[in-house]
Amino acid sequence: MSHDVEMLLGAGGPIAERLGEGYEPRDEQLSMAGAVDRAMESRGHLFVEAGAGGGKSFAYLVPAIVRAMRSGEKVVIATNTIALQEQLVKKDIPVLLDALAGLDLERGGEEGNDQHADFDGVTREEISGERRECKAVLVKGRGNYMSIRRLRLASERRNKLFPDGPSRRSLDVIEDWAYSTEDGSLSTLPAVERMGVWNSVQSDSTNCMGRKCPHHAECFYQEARRDMEDADLLICNHALFFSDLALRMQGTGFLPEYDHVVLDEAHGVEDAAADHFGLSLSEGRVGFLLRQLYQEQTQRGYLAQLALVTGDIEPVDRAIGLVREAQRASDAFFDSLNRKMISGGLVNGRVRQAGIVENVLSPAMNDLCLRLKKLRDDVTNEADRFELNAFAIRAKEISDQAETLIEQTAEKCVYWIETSGQPGRGGVRVTIACSPTEVAPLLKEHLFGGEASVVLTSATLTTREVEDGETAEHAETAFMHALTRLGGEGASTLQLGSPFEYTSQVEVFVDASVPTPRRGSVSPTGESFEQAIASRVKDHVLATDGGAFVLFTSFKLLYQTADALRRPLEAMGYQVWVQGKDGSRTQILDEFREHDRGVLFGASSFWQGVDVRGDRLRNVIITRLPFDPPDRPIVEARNELIRERGGDPFRDDSLPRAVIRFKQGFGRLIRSSSDRGRVVVLDPRIVTTGYGKAFQKAIPGGVELIRVGSEIG
Repeated sequence: MSHDVEMLLGAGGPIAERLGEGYEPRDEQLSMAGAVDRAMESRGHLFVEAGAGGGKSFAYLVPAIVRAMRSGEKVVIATNTIALQEQLVKKDIPVLLDALAGLDLERGGEEGNDQHADFDGVTREEISGERRECKAVLVKGRGNYMSIRRLRLASERRNKLFPDGPSRRSLDVIEDWAYSTEDGSLSTLPAVERMGVWNSVQSDSTNCMGRKCPHHAECFYQEARRDMEDADLLICNHALFFSDLALRMQGTGFLPEYDHVVLDEAHGVEDAAADHFGLSLSEGRVGFLLRQLYQEQTQRGYLAQLALVTGDIEPVDRAIGLVREAQRASDAFFDSLNRKMISGGLVNGRVRQAGIVENVLSPAMNDLCLRLKKLRDDVTNEADRFELNAFAIRAKEISDQAETLIEQTAEKCVYWIETSGQPGRGGVRVTIACSPTEVAPLLKEHLFGGEASVVLTSATLTTREVEDGETAEHAETAFMHALTRLGGEGASTLQLGSPFEYTSQVEVFVDASVPTPRRGSVSPTGESFEQAIASRVKDHVLATDGGAFVLFTSFKLLYQTADALRRPLEAMGYQVWVQGKDGSRTQILDEFREHDRGVLFGASSFWQGVDVRGDRLRNVIITRLPFDPPDRPIVEARNELIRERGGDPFRDDSLPRAVIRFKQGFGRLIRSSSDRGRVVVLDPRIVTTGYGKAFQKAIPGGVELIRVGSEIG
């Protein structure tokens, strides 16, 4: 079938015909499409690095659509970003379905029957209604859908459920929206003042009445569920996919059975899997549940209105008393964790032994759970029974997770405590969490060990460019870090370049005048690292008259630099945005795209998944080679495991991770064939150390590093 797939994408094929003169077949795309199709055909696994602009979405969509139309095979396509999901659902898939409509994709037929044949196995003749149509849906978690029953219940009891004007006004907005929404999806809800109100009206498996629900026939989630079951292509995010995989490991799951998986933006797979295979319990989560039940200050909440409905106050008062006890237990539990963090020698928050504090939270939440179940059995209103059951389940989940996290009963995991906020300014919020030290064994068994073929693709999966003439075995070493970390050993690999002419589109500068980024280091002129960064960032921003991303590896240095430069840059007419201070990621990106002289200071998420085409972005400044902090609990634990196995943590893990992330940052600049600009590296280690060569090899071939000092050209 791979030949057919390549022909569909090639010159003279139906896709070229549909898209017209703007469509240009690309060798990289054809190679990837063929490899994806072969992997699906054999139920094998494939890792593909496809450079920006190579058309990788079409390269995996066409084989998926063909297999759906030919044999009804179901494909899950998971991405990391909402932007790509929307591109697939709203643009790419509709275009391809339109282009392929009317094609007979069935093989076979009598010998010589080649009427209207365009290419092998694919004819232009219109066929009967028996031919399968391909249907694609965007799959969202259940909590993204409104429950009509719960909305009506919330509306009936609004004065006791919602303690303040903003909450009640938010409910008004949801009620108005509910009359006009077509799918009941959160993504179409207008802005509200209190998003917490959504939790009282969203669909929830723990309080779903099923067919007993009077609104079952018109339920938005059930309709979405039916669409999902009928669909051939299931588009979702990584979080949903790995949440389902974690449930499948326990014998459940909510996605239908599928034949193939495509994980796009696969550089984020390890982190997504670790998040969903681990546990996290925050002070905020516990407090939110308890406030939903009863708020002491306002004397409102679910239990407050339940007293009015039942007419019997005593059992409800007992439950309210247990809410108060649970809140005191929560305060004591998280305060103990915070004190242990401060005074217990947990420099990086890592918890190495069980029983670090007394677990007063689990018994209190268990008692609350039992009381809520007793109330459930005593109330006469069926809707209240389901609501109380849901609250009881959540209380039990918190109890069980606290027990697991304190006693460290989850095997092969690293445990840690982290804090956010400041004393006196909203207070310190504490979280205790654990994550598998490595996800490879879990993915090897439950993802790659299943019946479905798995394709992982990204622009950044390798640590170097594969050179012409390399053997397949040696070429695979470029993928070794990804294969090892994800448990994909034995999978096929394919590295495809980008169609962009990097040698003419990008210049790469290394500013050697910046001191090495370590404590106490200074430049020859006496500048500290922080001072030098601020000075050079300003110089390089001026060199391109803005249009710059300034990428950091820590928020501390980001804020130091932004605080030093915001006023001077704004005084010169530049528009400045700072991640975490000037709006959401989406908001500041949208605003950046509208300004010709913008400067965006970003960390973490701005290294990847950001697409700014055209001359609005013409300068990417990398302030530091993106090594993970070695004292992060998960990094520290990984390093220990590597040493136990006789490996070198820096060579085997830290360096490859940093190189891949460096490629992600580099890749922000050139997003189309017309883009032009520069990448500036303010970390001299790329040219002064032996391991710097690994970063140099990650730069597209033929692009030279231009070394500069204090004079910026």
